[in-house]
Amino acid sequence: MNKLPSISIIIPAFNSEKTIADTIDSVFNQTFNNFELIIINDGSTDSTLEVISKFQDSRLKIFSFGNAGGNISRNRGLKRAVGEFISFLDADDLWTPNKLQLQLEALQNNLDAQVAYSWTDYIDENANFLVSGTHITANGDVYDKLLVNNFLENGSNPLIRREVLIELGGFDESLDAAQDWDMWLRLADKYEFVAVPFVQILYRVSSNSLSTNLARQEKACLQVMKSAYQRRPLMVNNMSLSLANLYKYLTCKALQQPFSRQKGLVAAKFLYNYFLNESARFKRTKFILKLFLKTVVIIILPIDISTKLLTKINTKVQIS
Repeated sequence: MNKLPSISIIIPAFNSEKTIADTIDSVFNQTFNNFELIIINDGSTDSTLEVISKFQDSRLKIFSFGNAGGNISRNRGLKRAVGEFISFLDADDLWTPNKLQLQLEALQNNLDAQVAYSWTDYIDENANFLVSGTHITANGDVYDKLLVNNFLENGSNPLIRREVLIELGGFDESLDAAQDWDMWLRLADKYEFVAVPFVQILYRVSSNSLSTNLARQEKACLQVMKSAYQRRPLMVNNMSLSLANLYKYLTCKALQQPFSRQKGLVAAKFLYNYFLNESARFKRTKFILKLFLKTVVIIILPIDISTKLLTKINTKVQIS
């Protein structure tokens, strides 16, 4: 009789031919190996399925569906998972080899916790280091900190007990963005978290983010935030801080390459909202001015000139 896997890893994959092999390698290179890898092929039209099929490993399970989006794909994977614990992984992100091992040990050593998470760093499309993540360590009831700042930073991070994900009904399929933040907040509302204070998630930053996606992300984040404050209305005094962090994040995303005048205009709107909600705005004058100048350069100068100029400037802004 085969022993059931302890961990189920779920990867939603849509047109991921360029990155999916490296992502899968980072799973099969884990020091902990009692897992199943469930890949939900979300209607890919490129060679994603061919790349996946080249991996010959009994732990790999592939399911193909019509394109439905990341939320539905994650939930489809969750329905097919049998492991005691679940970890989701986006098809362009990477894990360090000890990610599963250390997170599982953290949960086994902290029985009150149902979610273990690690730190994130950011890489470019060629897997070169870009910038460090927030590297925040918070344990126990993390709801207030998570509402102010999504320090888990992405959907490829935590290890979660499967039964609590099922209890919460999985990911909210009505959200167009911010699905992971919503899920982590709903988990934090009921369960304790434990931190693994090491960089174990390498989040790949894509250069094809469009301003329309940022507008969609803004709308979804505001929706998640509204629901979260309704759960704990006594925390409403933190709303301005939450909004400041949201608009700082959106401003920095809008100011990532490739540059365009449209993205510059979107950044200007986000920066204005960040300034309005940042209570410490006068202590962060240099940072805000740097964002403002970058925005002006992108709006005013031709794209080729602004790109050359801004690549020489290291803003060291936080991306998440």
